[in-house]
Amino acid sequence: MSENPHGANTIGRNIRSRGFFPVLAFSFVCFLALWLLAGAEQAAAGKKRQPQIVFVPHDNRPISSEQTAQAVRELGYEVLMPPADILGGRDVYGEPEKVWEWLEEATKKQKPVAAVLSSDTLIYGSLVGSRMHNYDEAVLRQRVLRFAEFRSDHRRTPLYVFGSIMRTPRDGEASGTQEPSYYQNLGADIFRYTALLDKAETKGLSNREKKEVKFLQRLIPKDAINDWLSRREKNFRVSQDLIDLAKVGNFEYLAFGRDDNAPYSQTHMESRKLSEYGKSLGISRFQAMAGIDEFAMLMLARAVIHHQNELPFVYVAYNWGKGPKTIPAYSDEPIENSMRDHIVAVGALEVKSPEKADLVLLVNTNPNGATYAANEPKNDGRPRDATKFFVEQVTSHVMAGYPTAVADIAFANGSDNAMMEGLLKNGLLFRLRAYAGWNTATNSSGFALAQGVLTKKMTDESRDRLLLMRYLDDWLYQANIRTTMARQLGWFRGAFAYSRLDDKRKPVELRTTRLMKQLADRKLPPFAELENLTVTFPWNRMFEAEFIMAPKQQPFDIFRSKLSQTNAEK
Repeated sequence: MSENPHGANTIGRNIRSRGFFPVLAFSFVCFLALWLLAGAEQAAAGKKRQPQIVFVPHDNRPISSEQTAQAVRELGYEVLMPPADILGGRDVYGEPEKVWEWLEEATKKQKPVAAVLSSDTLIYGSLVGSRMHNYDEAVLRQRVLRFAEFRSDHRRTPLYVFGSIMRTPRDGEASGTQEPSYYQNLGADIFRYTALLDKAETKGLSNREKKEVKFLQRLIPKDAINDWLSRREKNFRVSQDLIDLAKVGNFEYLAFGRDDNAPYSQTHMESRKLSEYGKSLGISRFQAMAGIDEFAMLMLARAVIHHQNELPFVYVAYNWGKGPKTIPAYSDEPIENSMRDHIVAVGALEVKSPEKADLVLLVNTNPNGATYAANEPKNDGRPRDATKFFVEQVTSHVMAGYPTAVADIAFANGSDNAMMEGLLKNGLLFRLRAYAGWNTATNSSGFALAQGVLTKKMTDESRDRLLLMRYLDDWLYQANIRTTMARQLGWFRGAFAYSRLDDKRKPVELRTTRLMKQLADRKLPPFAELENLTVTFPWNRMFEAEFIMAPKQQPFDIFRSKLSQTNAEK
């Protein structure tokens, strides 16, 4: 094509003939479109830069997975989790190979700032799977090696790994359905037998106790005790392998939890030996601690704290009486020991003064050091001297401006109703930084601690969402509605079905939802999220509930202003 020497003049004539302003307008529209496109690309890039944490929970219970992850999401992190259908459930032990595949695929192109991984899920399938599996030891130890391979492929991603030391339930009833079937009838004998073996190693046995050991050896069928102990032996060697990986630098931090436990038990014995095996790592890299279900929250909080280069200061105080010397049910040590371990695990530092603390954690205990069950008649909501004292303690710390959280461990598996009524009366429920009163004492104290240290950089709205979930679950449901519904199960056709709802599941969910809404209307502020509250039972039993709330219609801070006004009037 030949060059046109008059091209420039032609363009000039066209501009003059068509008018300058239409061309200018067209140019402006093009510029605006390009600017908006660039802005969209920058926004997309900004979204991609949202820090990511890969999280493999130890099962698909709401408290273990979504509720735990939500605390980190409220800080602006993206939490990547495997699909629920490949995680372990109540009757399905999980699929470790598929979870490994998911993990490798999820991190192929992403660069997460941390990975928080359940060794129970990645080796046995789930927490329940670790108690029930029949895998060959060679298969288990091969899966352990995959942690080293994953670390080699992601050298810049800190790995925070947590696993369980198999529990030793006191009897068949305490085991639920998460132990081999023979444990229902033999559980109490197995517990006692291993407790005596543990005591023999640490303190020695009396002649009477030595005779009892021999009697239990004859009483317990050999095929049952051999099955139970052989699985534990495999798991114990796997735990040693994980400690070996930690010793050569594969993990930023490794934690083993003593699940349902007692001062003398097989679990306590194995924990002693694993602690000694990993002693050279120091507590900043490895701990074996009481508890397990709270470990995911502790590890996620530790990952965030390290990513943000923080060192939170934590002050802990207890109710009057035995307080820190309380040895809670399902634990083998004073609660002050567990709290000290959890503070180290979360990456914080304990201080002796509330004035210096980023979080004041107040622990609600009974003066006599006992831990009762939340469904006992004594948890009737009537104020006790101890609850009055504790509510005053909370009130004084909040009014002094201290960032205050509450670990409610006076009752297992639910809140202390009298204490909660006191907080409600004083207008303190949504002035706390964190609260927990679910399951065992260490579950609650560790969870409250971990969420509490994360709330420093959260908005009031985010804190409210986390508090609301705990009040729905730990207080309204676990300590109240669960007991009511257990009594009302007889209203439905068929046999009693607390532990396996089956065909009763839908009607029980509907009834529970109705009761929850009624109680929430009386006890909680009118959050819009509660308008379409639905309660479900994902594990087909009443012990775990999931609370599904409607999408936000009004911001939480509208209700915070109302709460603030009410508190000011009080």
